[in-house]
Amino acid sequence: MSQLKSVFIVLAAITVFGCTTKKEEAAPAEGATVVEEKVAVVAEEPLKPLPELGELDMKKVALGRKLFHDTVLSGDGTLACSTCHTLDHGGAEPRKTSTGIRGQIGPINSPTVLNSSLNFVQFWDGRAKDLREQAEGPVANPIEMGATWEGVVKRLKGNDKYVAEFAALYEDGITKSNVTDAIAVYEEALITPSRFDKYLMGDQNAITEAEKKGYETFKAVGCPTCHNGVLIGGGMFQKMGLVNDYFKDRGTEVTEADLGRFNVSKNLAEKHFFKVPTLRNVALTPPYLHDGSRATLEETVLVMGKYQLGRELNEAEVNSIVAFLKSLTGELPPYARLPGT
Repeated sequence: MSQLKSVFIVLAAITVFGCTTKKEEAAPAEGATVVEEKVAVVAEEPLKPLPELGELDMKKVALGRKLFHDTVLSGDGTLACSTCHTLDHGGAEPRKTSTGIRGQIGPINSPTVLNSSLNFVQFWDGRAKDLREQAEGPVANPIEMGATWEGVVKRLKGNDKYVAEFAALYEDGITKSNVTDAIAVYEEALITPSRFDKYLMGDQNAITEAEKKGYETFKAVGCPTCHNGVLIGGGMFQKMGLVNDYFKDRGTEVTEADLGRFNVSKNLAEKHFFKVPTLRNVALTPPYLHDGSRATLEETVLVMGKYQLGRELNEAEVNSIVAFLKSLTGELPPYARLPGT
């Protein structure tokens, strides 16, 4: 996607979503039921409620949860998936960028794992098509978990409990493919419905008046151009610094990680393009942006206004949007945590 085409998309989307905070309410169709009216309202909104989870294989969820929290997946037994995707931190990490095996500092901030099955691709640069591919990468990355899959499989086969659990769920027992599948099944189950979902489905009392006003401000300034759908993000690539040059103004050297999607596609038109992150649970996941350069939501909203929308948001607008963003904090499902934690 060229930069010019991206600008057209932004302008078109702003036109569609509107830049005013007041909308005329369409009268319900004659004979429409309450349920039909709610569905019609949701259909008009750029943000959508989370889908309900289908039937879960809870034995696979439990196995994936165990693996997700087990340091056996790292080369020296010190790191687990949960090291950088902390449930108490909204499924992300409290560090600017990840710290890998032997204290190595990674190049990028870990995105949240919560609701991640709804992303259109995985990782900031979209190099994995799904959660199974995503789970495969960090384990063998020398500056992340620093293991080999051959070594991980061997260690797991040396654990009688894992041998029995895999045998009960997979015909071929412990393999790399089955390990990543179990982790992915667990991650697919990490759906976190929020108060805002209830509001979208018609519960006017689910969020506060300040949060409702914040949602209107969020729409009015153009945020749903990229942050839309069920994830409120996660559905497209977009250039960081679409309207103004973020990396020039940042004042630090451009890194390989800053090149984003270009590192995968080698398409010059995709330099500095990243998967738009979900805003669900965003109040729990500082620091922000792919480089972890912003400590607060207020700072981040200002940055997004300037560099993505070309707007200098005032303090009232920023505070209003932040109030809305806090309504997106969801509830972890009861099976997310290991028993006893």
